[in-house]
Amino acid sequence: MDIYVNINSGIDGDGDITRPFRHINDAAAVAMPGDTVWVAPGIYREKVDPLNAGTEDRRIEYISTEPLGAVITGAEPADNWEHYEGDTWVIRIDNAVFGGYNPYTTLVYGDWYFAKADKHTGCVYLNGDAMYEAESLEACMKGDVSAVSWDPAKSVFKWFTEQDSERGETVIYANFRGMDPNTEKVEINVRRECFFPAQTGRDYITVRGFRIEKAATTWAPPAAFQDGMIGPHWSKGWIIEDCEISNSKCAGISLGRYYDPDNDNYFSTKYVKSPTQMERDSVCRGQYHGWFKENIGSHIIRRNDIHDCQQGGIIGRMGSVFSTIEDNHIHHINNMMELGGAEIAGIKLHAAIDVMIRKNHIHHCTMGIWCDWEAQGTRISSNYLHDNQRPEGAKQLKGGMMSQDLFVEVSHGPTIIDNNILLSDVSLRFATQGVALVHNLICGAFTCVGAGTDWRYTPYHIPHRTEVMGFMTILHGDDRFYNNIFVQRWPTEDAEIQHDYDDGKEYENRLAGTWMFDEYPSYDEWSAQFDFTRPADMGELEKAHFGKLPVWMEGNLYMDGAKSSRHEVQRECRIIDSDILGKAFEPEQRFESTDGSTILFDTDYYGHKRAGEIIPGPFAEKSTLKSKLEQFRIGGGK
Repeated sequence: MDIYVNINSGIDGDGDITRPFRHINDAAAVAMPGDTVWVAPGIYREKVDPLNAGTEDRRIEYISTEPLGAVITGAEPADNWEHYEGDTWVIRIDNAVFGGYNPYTTLVYGDWYFAKADKHTGCVYLNGDAMYEAESLEACMKGDVSAVSWDPAKSVFKWFTEQDSERGETVIYANFRGMDPNTEKVEINVRRECFFPAQTGRDYITVRGFRIEKAATTWAPPAAFQDGMIGPHWSKGWIIEDCEISNSKCAGISLGRYYDPDNDNYFSTKYVKSPTQMERDSVCRGQYHGWFKENIGSHIIRRNDIHDCQQGGIIGRMGSVFSTIEDNHIHHINNMMELGGAEIAGIKLHAAIDVMIRKNHIHHCTMGIWCDWEAQGTRISSNYLHDNQRPEGAKQLKGGMMSQDLFVEVSHGPTIIDNNILLSDVSLRFATQGVALVHNLICGAFTCVGAGTDWRYTPYHIPHRTEVMGFMTILHGDDRFYNNIFVQRWPTEDAEIQHDYDDGKEYENRLAGTWMFDEYPSYDEWSAQFDFTRPADMGELEKAHFGKLPVWMEGNLYMDGAKSSRHEVQRECRIIDSDILGKAFEPEQRFESTDGSTILFDTDYYGHKRAGEIIPGPFAEKSTLKSKLEQFRIGGGK
C-alpha cells in the first residue's frame, strides 16, 4: 500500500493521495510490511518512531518524493529574541517545550569522555551553522576565537545557557556578531533524535532521500545506549541511502547498542569497574539479549552525505555486524572541537564483524575510520581518505583524540585493508594484530605499533558469527603487507602531541614505511620456538605464547624516503589471494569473504581488473598510477 505525507496539506488526512498525513510519524504508526510512505517536500519538525517492522521480502520504505526535499529536523525556530547588550541577545523558552528531555540541562558526558564536561546536547544554529557554546555569559559576550576549532572564523559566534528555576524557563544568550536574530534564520535543538524507533526489533526499513539534521543526541560510548539522529536501534536489515545527514550534537547515524540498565555508562556512574571490563560485559550480555546474525545487523548505509556531526558520522557497538557502508561522503566531523573522547571519527565501530567499508570519501575528520575491538572479518576497501588531521594553527583539545586516516584497535583480525588511498600525515594507528594491507597507497606513517593495548583482553568470535570463541590480550604482529606503495609525503620528525587524558605529552612516529616491524619475527623465526618433536612444556613455552607474532612483507614500493623493514621480500608483484594471506592467528580464520570464499585481489580502486604486469598500489595501470602520483605531488610522478 502507498501512504502519502505532505506537511503543506491544509488538513490532517488519512494517508490517501488526496488526503495525505501532515506528519511522517502518523504514517509510521500505521505502515505495515510492504507499504511505501511517500513524503512530499517540506520541513518536518518531528521525531519519526516506526511502530512496525517490515520483513526481508516486504520492507517498509520511507521515500522523499524529491531527493533531499523532505527535511526531518530536531530543531525548532527561535525568532523572538530580545536585545541584551552589544552583539548579545537573549531568549526565554518554557521548559514544557522540551517534554521529558531538555537538551539545555543535559550535558555531553559518559564513559570514555575525556574533555571537560561543560557542553550541552542542545545547540543554537545561525543560518544553518552551529554556534559554539561558551562557558560563561561573559565569554559569550566577548566572542573570542576558539584556539582548538578547525574553523576559527565561525567560532566567534557563541551561545550560553542557564536555567530560571523560579519561572521554569531555559534562558539562552547568543552573540550574533552584529546580526539581528529576528531577521536571520535561527533555530535551537529540541528533539533528541529524528528517525529512530523507540523499541528494538523494527527490522527491514528503508529510508531514502531525506535531509536529516539538527538533533540533540547524547554521547554514545560502547557500554551505553547509543542514539543517533537516525538509526535502526538494535534491529536488522535497514537501508539508509541517498540522504544528507548533518549537525548532530553527537552521532549522525547510530548502528549501535540498545539500552541495558545494568550496563549503561557503568564506569561514569559507579566507578568500581574499569570501562574496558564493562565493554567485555557488554559483549557477553549482548548475546543474552539477542546479539546473533539472525537478529541484528546486515544494514546497508550508502550514498549519504554525512557532515558536521560532533562525535561521529556513523557510530555503533555490535549493531553494525554483517553490514555494508559504501559510497558515502563523510566530512568535517568534530571540527568544532567542543567534544573530546574515545568515540570520535567519521566512522567509529566496535565489533565490526564481517562489515564491508568501501568506496567512501572521508576527509577533514578528527579521525577517518576507527575499528575498535573485534574487527574480525572487517574489510576496508577502495576508500579515499585525506586531510584527517588537525589544521595548522589549531591547538590540541585537552581530552581530544589523535588524528589519522585509519585506527584499528585491540582486535585479533582478520582485518583486510586494500586498495585505499591514504593521504593524511598518519595513515594507520596500529594498536592491534591480524591485519592485511594489500595494494594501498600509503602516504602517512604508522603510529602506536606494538603499543596502546596494555594487556587489554578482547574477544574473538566463531568465524562469520557473533558467538564468542575466546578472549586474549593483543600480542601484536600477525600482519601482512603486500603490494603497497609507501611514500614519505610529510616531515619525518616525531610529532609531540598532548596526551589524551592529562597535561603529559606523547610522541607519534612520522617516518613512513614498515621499518618499525624490524623487531618482529619472521614466520621461520617465530615457529622455531616450537619443537614439535617432543612433548611441549607449558612453562618453557610461556614466553613464546605471549611474545610478538610474525609478519610478512612482499612486493611493496618505498618512495621519497619511506623506509622498509628487514622483512621485505624483494620479488615482482603477484596477484594476492586469501590462500597467500592465510589465517589470522587467534581466531584461526582466513582472510576471506564473508561467505568463506577466497578473495582474489585482482580488482583495483576503480574496479579495473589487474592483468599482465602486476604493479604495487591501488591502480592496475601504470599510466593511472603516474597521473595520480602527479596529482598528489608524489615522487615527481615516477
